[in-house]
Amino acid sequence: MIKKNIVIKIGGSLLFTEEREIRSKFISEFCNLIKDKNNFDVIVIVCGGGILARDYINFVRKVGKNEAFCDIIGIKISQINSQIILACLNDYAYPKVPKSLEELSIATLFKKVVVIGGLQPAQSTTSVAIEVAEYLNAKNLVILTDVAGIYDKDPKKYKDASLIKNVSYDKMQEILLTSFSKNQAAAGEYRIFDIVSLQILKRSNIDVVIMNGTDLTELKKYLNGQKDFNGTIISK
Repeated sequence: MIKKNIVIKIGGSLLFTEEREIRSKFISEFCNLIKDKNNFDVIVIVCGGGILARDYINFVRKVGKNEAFCDIIGIKISQINSQIILACLNDYAYPKVPKSLEELSIATLFKKVVVIGGLQPAQSTTSVAIEVAEYLNAKNLVILTDVAGIYDKDPKKYKDASLIKNVSYDKMQEILLTSFSKNQAAAGEYRIFDIVSLQILKRSNIDVVIMNGTDLTELKKYLNGQKDFNGTIISK
């Protein structure tokens, strides 16, 4: 029997407000939704660092620490963020945050939801999510963020930005190279998607869905097998 595995990446913007307050309502609703989904063999949730990670990174950068050190700080904050989801899932989750793919593989044997953060420097949690999906042979990979998907330009700056429903790997590379900041590889500067994530995606041939997780309506549709969800599908 083919295993049905899913990886869900939660952007840090969904976990905390701009005022650094925990989005408790979202987290509770998300965890209740995950608890109700017993049709997957393995569920792995990857948490981003978000605004808290950027706060820490900006401080240590100002006092002279290099980008490798900043990356480590970002990883640790994302792993702490993972503990919030663990606490909310309670007995439904594996009680420890894995810090490597080897630890992850052991955790999945317990048939509980596994929650992780960053794994290694110079890699965004989006890259982690894709690598985990590849490692687990997951056919379902969802990235939850605070916008509806990939746009032709920044929807937070331009009201006429258009959502791209389907995009190929090559087109995604073109968007990344022409639209995003030259500093996207700096610690804490990762956007919804980055070049490293795309390279991992190309080798794995995985389809990834990017959608708005703010009210979880689209995620519910996706998990229920509906095809009319709103978001962006990145595929070969």
